[in-house]
Amino acid sequence: MLKKWLLAALAAGSLSALSPVYASHGEQLASPLVSPFTAQYTILRKSKAVGSATRELEYLENGLAKYSYHTDIEWMIFSDRRAETSIVEVIGGKVTPNHYTYNREGTGKDKYYEWQYDVKANQATNVKTKRTRDIDFPTNIQDKLSYHLQNRLNLIANDGQAQKPQHFVYPVVGTSGKIKNYVYEYDGEEELMLPYGLVKTIRLKREVVDKKRVTYAWFAPELDYLMVKLFQQKGGVEQFQAQLSSLTVN
Repeated sequence: MLKKWLLAALAAGSLSALSPVYASHGEQLASPLVSPFTAQYTILRKSKAVGSATRELEYLENGLAKYSYHTDIEWMIFSDRRAETSIVEVIGGKVTPNHYTYNREGTGKDKYYEWQYDVKANQATNVKTKRTRDIDFPTNIQDKLSYHLQNRLNLIANDGQAQKPQHFVYPVVGTSGKIKNYVYEYDGEEELMLPYGLVKTIRLKREVVDKKRVTYAWFAPELDYLMVKLFQQKGGVEQFQAQLSSLTVN
């Protein structure tokens, strides 16, 4: 049971804050819509802190953006450390994945994945095996981390609109090369007291029926829709939650 919730907690790894966003390709150095940042989260299990997570965004000199997510959990004799990175191109509010890496170490089996994407050519290369496969990418394809950035951009774009979307759908290419739709639905507004402080949020919900898993994510408009809380349950039982503890914006 412990192993299952640990895996779920970090597989959600996607916790979710996001990467860089520019007004247009030609203005990348001048007008980022989301500034570089470092966000720290406390990971809790049944209200007890069991680890931490860090999200960082930086802009690279080659015009691309790097978004990374790291987690570190220690509980009794169990440990779990994960690092996830997505290199993306962002043009006019549209995120295109370029390079994705995932590394997991700790109790149980270690895992490492690395993929290179050429979306225009409809190709994905497994860097570990050096094998390239043809994939018919949909227009708004994302990797397992970059879709959080696209979600944040969509929330920013819809801010202030009288009629807000009730659903967000993201086609995501997984570490097997298969594509699945990740669907989020608007689930209301809520004011939260977090380690970071008091924030007003909107809440999105994602339900995976066949796995009996439900995930809730809270985003703060006053922080440019940074994800400030994540809660996941399976079969009606809490697996974990993560709460924003500090934020540094550069």
